[in-house]
Parts: sequence; structure tokens; C-alpha cells
Amino acid sequence: MNDNDLLRYSRQILLPQIDVRGQERLMAARFLVVGAGGLGSPAAMYLAAAGIGQLVIADHDKVELSNLQRQLLHHDKDLGRSKVDSARDSLVAINPQLRVTALHTRLAGEQLAHEVSAADVVVDCSDNFSTRFAINAACVAHRTALVSGAAVRFEGQLSAFDARDDNSPCYACLYRTGEEADQTCAENGVLAPVVGAIGTLQALEAIKLHLGLGTSLVGRLVLFDGLAHEWRTLKLPRDPACPVCSKRPG
Repeated sequence: MNDNDLLRYSRQILLPQIDVRGQERLMAARFLVVGAGGLGSPAAMYLAAAGIGQLVIADHDKVELSNLQRQLLHHDKDLGRSKVDSARDSLVAINPQLRVTALHTRLAGEQLAHEVSAADVVVDCSDNFSTRFAINAACVAHRTALVSGAAVRFEGQLSAFDARDDNSPCYACLYRTGEEADQTCAENGVLAPVVGAIGTLQALEAIKLHLGLGTSLVGRLVLFDGLAHEWRTLKLPRDPACPVCSKRPG
């Protein structure tokens, strides 16, 4: 770490829970962010600013005008570009030292498995259940920590799943395939600060998981009601009959 690094990250280094050693761990980390939209924008921006060494951003979409109300990685000049290319430019502008791998694809199969296995933490900012289930299964298989967020209308939810911990539930302990219908922003709408709040907290939780700070959200589900400005925390135990993680010991 050079003098510029010490100055750039000085406010984090002042935290005794992080210090120089923790900052060096962040700078050596590789995080995978799936989705460069409403959740992925604040999550990736704060991870970049915090000094995560390498961010892999995966998204198959292009920037549309309706995205700009909440997807702060993108601007008018980016209309028609791939979201990951736009995201890379914005993130490097925030932190020129950041290494960004932009994957203009819907991660699946062997590519998803490869990226999950190479990541220290996966931040799921996708907007559909099929993608979330696939990411969760890959994280369980490769014992990679996962931070999952979702937001629609005035509501959001957040949790973490850590397959390195044999007692941790996984996303499939919360939802089963076919039990829930996708609720997309395109169909239901969303207020921009709601995705901002949840995405920012995903970045916080990802950093905490990587550094082992505080109490993680593993085993807990946080629900946010923006209209009432109320937060609720529910216990989320591991399901011994879960079709994804039940074969793990614990």
C-alpha cells in the first residue's frame, strides 16, 4: 500500500476493525456483482470506492432511458450501450485503481460456476428468481459467501448466505423454485431511493462478510417498508429439507 492508498482509504483505515491489514485484504479481494441495475449501481459504486481490488460485473442488458431514474451507474450518453461497459467507465471514474471485468452476458452454467468459484463474495443484484436460484446453487456448491437483495415498489429485503458455514441457510431455504412469481420494477414500479438503500447495504454486508466484521445477516432476513419507514428482522433458519443445501453437514 502506497502513500496515495493510505490517504484515499484513511477514513476506513482509522476504524480499528479494518486498519491497514483489513484495507489490504479489500484491495486484494475479487467480488462478483450480478446485475448492473438499480441494486447493482449503489452496491458496485460503494465497493469500488471502498477499495475492492477487482469487481466482476455481469449483466446482459443495454442501457435504456427508463433505467436512468434509479440506475446511477448510467447516464444519458450511455443510452444503447451495454450496461457493463457503462458501469466499468463509471466505476473506474470513482476509483482509477479498480480493476473491472465486464461480462456482457447472462451468467449461467460453467461460466457462472467459474466466476462464483473465483469470487471472494458474490453480490446478487439480479431481478428474477431463476437467476437468484442459479447463483445460490453455485455459491453452495463452491462454498462462496452470497449477499442477496431485492426491491420493488416501496419495499426491499436483504439477507446473506455463507456456504463456508455449515449452519448457514441458503437462498433456497427462503424460497422454493416455483413458489414465488417474479415481481419486476417494469411491471410494479419502484422508488429510486429504495433500491439505493438496499444496494448500499448489500455493499456493507459484503465487506463485513469478507473481513469477518460484526454480526452478519446470515440466518436473518431484513425487510424494509419505505412508506412506513420501518425495518423488520426475521430469523431465517437452515431448512433440513432444503433441496440445495441439505446435503451439507451441519
